Amino acid sequence: MTQLTLYNSLTRRKEPFTPQDPKRVTMYNCGPTVYSYAHIGNARAAVVADVLFRVLRHIYGDEHVIYARNITDVDDKIIASAKELGVPISEITQKYARIYNEDLAALGCLAPTHQPKATEHIGNMIAMIETLIEDGFAYASDGHVFFDVSKYDDYGKLSGNTLEQLRGGDRVGEGETARKKNPADFVLWKPEAGGVGWDAPFGPEGSNMKGRPGWHIECSSMAKATLCDDDYGNTIDIHCGGVDLKFPHHENEKAQSCCANGTEKFANFWVHNEFLNMGSEKMSKSLGNVTLVHDLLKKWDGEVIRLALLKAHYRSELNWSEDLLRESKKNLDDWYTILGKIGGLKSDSINFIGNEEIESLKFDKHLLDDLSINDGLSQFSATVNAANVAFQKYIKSKTDDASTTLHLFRHWITTNANLLGLLQKDPEEWFRGNTSAGDEAKITALIDERKTVKAAALAAKAAGDKAEMGKQFSRSDEIRDEIAAMGIVLEDHPDGTTTWRKG
Repeated sequence: MTQLTLYNSLTRRKEPFTPQDPKRVTMYNCGPTVYSYAHIGNARAAVVADVLFRVLRHIYGDEHVIYARNITDVDDKIIASAKELGVPISEITQKYARIYNEDLAALGCLAPTHQPKATEHIGNMIAMIETLIEDGFAYASDGHVFFDVSKYDDYGKLSGNTLEQLRGGDRVGEGETARKKNPADFVLWKPEAGGVGWDAPFGPEGSNMKGRPGWHIECSSMAKATLCDDDYGNTIDIHCGGVDLKFPHHENEKAQSCCANGTEKFANFWVHNEFLNMGSEKMSKSLGNVTLVHDLLKKWDGEVIRLALLKAHYRSELNWSEDLLRESKKNLDDWYTILGKIGGLKSDSINFIGNEEIESLKFDKHLLDDLSINDGLSQFSATVNAANVAFQKYIKSKTDDASTTLHLFRHWITTNANLLGLLQKDPEEWFRGNTSAGDEAKITALIDERKTVKAAALAAKAAGDKAEMGKQFSRSDEIRDEIAAMGIVLEDHPDGTTTWRKG
């Protein structure tokens, strides 16, 4: 079995990853709070998790990897937004959940196996909180229920915080310190707000305490509901997310899940991606430099954005810029160009076990080493360049061996690109972008006319009719200029065909 190693945030070292059951590999990733559009930092976490999902499927088989990525559809910001607009919270959440999924699909992210919504698991949350209260890990206070961090000896081990460090005061949005036994205690249940609330038996002697869940309990209950059961236990294989979630969110998830489920571990591996920077500054709403995925997709193809997000190791900070996007676009143009050239060749009777040199280019070794995608991209680009050199040799030789080598290159490129979620389009589709059907028809007609005009010019040249030849060549130039004005670049090929792409 191919061995994957991952950096485990819990142990702070790289470790060989071995699932509890290779036929049921479980992975959870914190999804969005759907009250607005996702920003590019959210997208980095999703794309990193998607590559890990692809790698796990590559190792264990598509049907053996279970991936859950939640939707948080009840939250103070959602309630505030719904109140401001005068609409039910479902109207806000359904809209932005749909947009989030559409945006991630445009970035090439596979759909998760499960996408639980918080509002669909309120009963599970209430049951988990009841268990925590009964077992002495949680307590009710003034309409709230808090988790008592002093009762969990391992609190702080994931983030590196200690209870002594956390005794400095209350955290914003988690209730007044006077309600808590310890300043670091975090909320599991809080009073209803904006007419949003559910009945729960957390009051005196099991009386009703209408309210809504805290943020952290949502993910614990959704992970348990989608990835755990009596047969497989309550420990998942991998928990992903941005480094900004390590504390308090993941620390609190870990604490309440272990205590409610009676397990030593909530997740065997914790995988965190680093921040995304806008130039020299971290992206922040307070700085006004937040970039939305939805806006980027209006200008850039999703694959360009995806490749840009993969250009730094996931545990390194990524500096986001227009230059990074332009560089990624150029990379993809080059890769699609050679795929287009090779794809035009016949591939009858190709033996994909015939070229040891190409077979020896083990691309997945980079991904298996803690998702070292940036190192893998260097090898990927070098291999595409080698394929281009092989294509030039084929043009000169036109031998069967040269053709076979090219198809082996094509197989290598497409197979390994799939692990990254790249080169998912037909080259012709890639270069034509989102050109309208009307413009495509016009361009095709102009190319056909240009071909006819060039043939007429050559016939006039052969007949010695210089005036007619000049007239036809002049029209050919006019057609090229007309096409160029549409932002289209024509490419004439040795076999006499002409293709076009967006400039």
